[in-house]
Amino acid sequence: MTPPTPPTPPQAEGEQPGTDSEPLLQVDDMVVSYGRIQALHGISLTVAPGELVTLLGANGAGKTTTMRALSGLLPLGGGRILFEGRDITRVKAHERVGLGLIQAPEGRGVFPGMTVQENLDMGCYSRPFKTKAEYNETLEWVFSLFPRVKERQKQVGGTLSGGEQQMVAIARSLMARPKLLLLDEPSMGLAPMVIRQIFQIIADINAQGTTVLLVEQNAQQALTRSDRAYILETGEVTKTGFGRDLLHDPAVKSAYLGVG
Repeated sequence: MTPPTPPTPPQAEGEQPGTDSEPLLQVDDMVVSYGRIQALHGISLTVAPGELVTLLGANGAGKTTTMRALSGLLPLGGGRILFEGRDITRVKAHERVGLGLIQAPEGRGVFPGMTVQENLDMGCYSRPFKTKAEYNETLEWVFSLFPRVKERQKQVGGTLSGGEQQMVAIARSLMARPKLLLLDEPSMGLAPMVIRQIFQIIADINAQGTTVLLVEQNAQQALTRSDRAYILETGEVTKTGFGRDLLHDPAVKSAYLGVG
C-alpha cells in the first residue's frame, strides 16, 4: 500500500510563506574571528525561499563557524546578515529562533535524560503554539517524516542509536516551524545506510516547503539533492553553482569525491 502523502509543514499563526522577491537569507562579507585568528574572511551567500542550499567543505574550512554566526552564537567582526530583508547582525540568538531561523546543531545535542517526546517539546519552547490543534498538527507532520521517532516517543534520548538521535534532533528543530532550517553535519558519524535515509528525509522536508541551509562534507549526498551549493575553503567561498553541476566539476570531484 502506498503511504499517504505527509502534510505540508504548518505555518505559525500570522506567518506568510516567503516570496521570490528577495532572498530569505542574505550574508554579505561576513567576517568572524577567534581572538586574533580570523576564521571567516568575508564570505557572502544567499538562500532563496524554498531552496535547499549546501555549504560544502572539509574539516577546518569554517562551516560550523558560519552556522554558529548565522545562529547568533558568534559575533561578527565585519559584514552583515539579513533575514527576510531585516538586518539581524546584532540580534541575539534566542530572538533569531523567534524569527524562524532554527538550527539543528552539529553532534545532535539530544537531551539524554529526557524522553523523545520531551525533546520534541523543547523544540517549540521559544516558538510556542497558540492552540493545541496547531501543536497536534505539527507533531503529526513530524511523525510522518520520522516514523522511527514516533516509535521511540517514550524512550529516553540517551539510549537511542546515533541515527535515531539525529532524527530526533532534526524533528525537534521542525517543532519550531522554521522558516529556514540550518543543518550542521547531519551525516557525521553515521553508517552509510543511515546517511542515505537522513538525506532522503532532508530532501522530503525541503520538498514539502521548508527552506534548508545544509553544512556538509558528504559531497555526493549533499550535491545530489541541493538546488545550489557553495564551496568553502579556509574561511573563503571559492566556488558556487548548481548542486548537480558542482557534482561533476573536476576540482570538486578531485577534492571531495576522490576522483582525479
